[in-house]
Amino acid sequence: MTLRKSHFVELAGAAMSALVEGDLAEAGRLAGVPLTEYFLTDRARWLWRHRLDRIAADPHNARWLARQAVVGDEGVVVGHAGFHGPPDESGTVEIGYSVDPAFRRRGYARAALTELLRRAAAETGVHTVRATISPDNVASLATIAGFGFVQVGAHWDDEDGHGLVFEKPVSAT
Repeated sequence: MTLRKSHFVELAGAAMSALVEGDLAEAGRLAGVPLTEYFLTDRARWLWRHRLDRIAADPHNARWLARQAVVGDEGVVVGHAGFHGPPDESGTVEIGYSVDPAFRRRGYARAALTELLRRAAAETGVHTVRATISPDNVASLATIAGFGFVQVGAHWDDEDGHGLVFEKPVSAT
């Protein structure tokens, strides 16, 4: 599978607020790209609310919490990706990405992961990148396999359930 060309467009607080309200057109206007219904799923709206709450609690972390719309080859938004927060005290950041089911199995998750790793490596305070993936998410497990991530544990999350925790040093990016 070839790595797709894509780029990120920031979904800042105002765009996420519009998504929480279900206003896809306004969110797209604010983001500068038309967004798809995928950004209004229950899971996505939970994510936008969660990110906005964290930004409200500490506005200095907004640059880490704003999600990015992944724009694919044809200028169509195919998903979103970003960090779950700023680096922790050990310099670890956790990444997350999601591709609209209509665009899966085309290399967009790999392209998003590549960009997230590049961005993490560009930050002087980041030493490790973490990804937590459901053991049932075969596609995402396969996506990270070629990037040098090593499983370091597992945990339970009330929202996502059982997750396998993978990490890789930024120096190996």
